[in-house]
Amino acid sequence: MRTNRDKLVKMSVQGSAHHPSGSEIRVNAYGESFLVPAIGGITYNVKLGDCAFGLAGDHVEPGVSMQNADKNSNNAFMVFSCLGNKARVVSGDAKGAVGFVTGKHGGIEHVIASFPEEDLYKMAIGDNILVEAYGQGLELLDYPDVKVQSLDPDVLDAIPIQEKDGKLIVPVAGVVPPYLMGSGIGSGNCYTGDYDMMTADREEIARLGLDKLRFGDLVLLQDCDNTHGRGFFRGACAIGVVIHSDCLVSGHGPGISTILACHKPLLEAKLDPESNLLRYHQLALAKAGRG
Repeated sequence: MRTNRDKLVKMSVQGSAHHPSGSEIRVNAYGESFLVPAIGGITYNVKLGDCAFGLAGDHVEPGVSMQNADKNSNNAFMVFSCLGNKARVVSGDAKGAVGFVTGKHGGIEHVIASFPEEDLYKMAIGDNILVEAYGQGLELLDYPDVKVQSLDPDVLDAIPIQEKDGKLIVPVAGVVPPYLMGSGIGSGNCYTGDYDMMTADREEIARLGLDKLRFGDLVLLQDCDNTHGRGFFRGACAIGVVIHSDCLVSGHGPGISTILACHKPLLEAKLDPESNLLRYHQLALAKAGRG
């Protein structure tokens, strides 16, 4: 696919490892109270590629959750960081460690990144992490109706998207119907944050095979218009990435950050259980000779 990647601007944005939140007792969709690990922090044993379901946690963010203490700076950090971007620790005992952006979590306004396990144990809350922001403004020159959102161009190139009859066939690990999309719907900006696939109806989630989704899996959102906001529109479609775990509170579930969106039915799914951001990031590194 032809893109305008030669016109993109690469710039630095920065945040720091952010302390966990969610220490209060809450109530789940069935009226039961719970207190489990939740949003934020440096999460050692939950990683990209792990199943997003079944954890004793709520809105768990795999790897490192990052935020800039200044609100305006954090807005830029959230908007300009793109999935697949290089993230580098620039302070503390883990200085020099390299990872990559795996998601953007709305509400808490976190950028999430994956790092090698040995580096996670050297990091501390407050360590500064620089992201080489690269991807906003990316366009598909032959598909102007398809909007690219928050995706590193090297990762886009690594996804085996097929072109057929004027449409793009994208490998995904699952297909999500519109009636399952919940918290975050109605947002006017799809270049930051996420919105959740609701999972209170466990039988329906299992029937659709969505209970096997992993952190980093690509999914297709049916009849979901994410071009200029998040809402329902028949025939619209989007491709997103699972960025945080299943949730216990009503209206929530695994978070989805969108990377492709179209107001028209120009995106189609090709089911592939291995369609995952980790895989495509590794392919991008290998292609660049850094794998």
